[in-house]
Amino acid sequence: MLTILGFTMIATFLVLIMLKKMSPIAALVLIPALFCVFVGKGAKLGDYVIDGVTSLAPTAAMLMFAIVYFGVMIDVGLFDPIVRGILKFCKADPLRIVVGTALLAAIVSLDGDGSTTFMITVSAMYPLYKRLKMSLVVMTGVAAMANGVMNTLPWGGPTARAATALKLDASDIFVPMIPALAVGLLGVLALSYVLGRRERKRLGVLTLDEVLEPETETVLVGAGAGASGDGADASVVAKKAARTGGSGSGSGTGSGADADLPEADDDFQGLDPHRATLRPKLYWFNALLTVTLLTAMIMEWLPIPVLFLLGAALALTVNFPHMPDQKARLGAHAENVLNVSGMVFAAAVFTGVLQGTGMVDHMSKWLVSNIPDGMGPHMALVTGVLSIPFTYFMSNDGFYFGVLPVLAEAGQAHGVSSLEIARASLVGQPLHMSSPLVPAVYVLVGMAKVEFGDHTRFVVKWAALTSLVVLGAGILFGII
Repeated sequence: MLTILGFTMIATFLVLIMLKKMSPIAALVLIPALFCVFVGKGAKLGDYVIDGVTSLAPTAAMLMFAIVYFGVMIDVGLFDPIVRGILKFCKADPLRIVVGTALLAAIVSLDGDGSTTFMITVSAMYPLYKRLKMSLVVMTGVAAMANGVMNTLPWGGPTARAATALKLDASDIFVPMIPALAVGLLGVLALSYVLGRRERKRLGVLTLDEVLEPETETVLVGAGAGASGDGADASVVAKKAARTGGSGSGSGTGSGADADLPEADDDFQGLDPHRATLRPKLYWFNALLTVTLLTAMIMEWLPIPVLFLLGAALALTVNFPHMPDQKARLGAHAENVLNVSGMVFAAAVFTGVLQGTGMVDHMSKWLVSNIPDGMGPHMALVTGVLSIPFTYFMSNDGFYFGVLPVLAEAGQAHGVSSLEIARASLVGQPLHMSSPLVPAVYVLVGMAKVEFGDHTRFVVKWAALTSLVVLGAGILFGII
């Protein structure tokens, strides 16, 4: 009964948010509360929620102060050179921009933290997507998949959990998986190329002059402003009309070709080179502070929430010593902080009910018990396939500490080593990073102004395909 209710609850949640019948926050709270009553444990709902909130509170604190920290770094201009570098590579070509998104997300993912990756990637790429009227779900989908592949780094989380659960060395799990993960990352880049060609076909190959046509809305990085939706159809019509001699607004006097290029670059990027929050004299201080913060996070000198709390306080104090300026910066990023922290605490209700009622345990045991005996010698393959939906529908902790030991024990009974099982368990991470139970995904969709349901509808099929590519490469190379 609990097994059926567990799957039904997850399916109901996904259907409602994908059809936009409920907001993610409302669905994360009301759906599990309703099913908790169906299970007959409504009286314990409060305990389940408190347990869930307690377990996710450090994550919520980390996200809140990380958003403030990186928001301040964007305000003061730390990432302006990154945006300019990406623009130099991407120019006004949608194909290059999508591929650049995947590359940037993969590189930034080396710090092992999804939230950091998404904040930096969206901050750099969002103005380009908005200016060219590209699909924002392409940006969120590509960034999530690239980060999902890189999330398998030993300090990223899943590998460490697998090593801990099966009492193995993390390097023994990760190092042999590098070729398969490299193929997975190449798969993401290939997919980015395909999606980029699709965007190029939809929008056409633009020149910088066409991109610089005046718009009714200007998105400034660091201004704490943005708009929802991608407005693609109207912009395509306007641009096509301009190219065919239509009566669109064009570029005013037609002097775009003679425009000063550096000024055009700044306008195209959505960066205001004259914004009052810039702190060019403190650039190297902010760069050193960020590198130190990321190093401390990787080396685990202090808990991540504490690091970002200290970092945010120091960044605000040094860059904005006057109290009114500090309040203004906090106010500018308050919307993102509230949206993300609200999502995290709402997700705590969902995970608290899933775990507290025992639904997760019953779901995992049912699936494991239904594995045919003939599949015993192929338990590594089974683990890889199961990791794709399992890590999407439950937290990494639930899968690696609850399900993986059972799969490993079944594999050992048929001569399959725990190392193979552990490696196979990493396969589902490209899809896992878009799970509604992953707090970082709310940073991604929130900063990109994308509906979670739209992101889910777009990314699930491509992320599942990426996971299968990693699994296939692992089998081909004899790793799994």
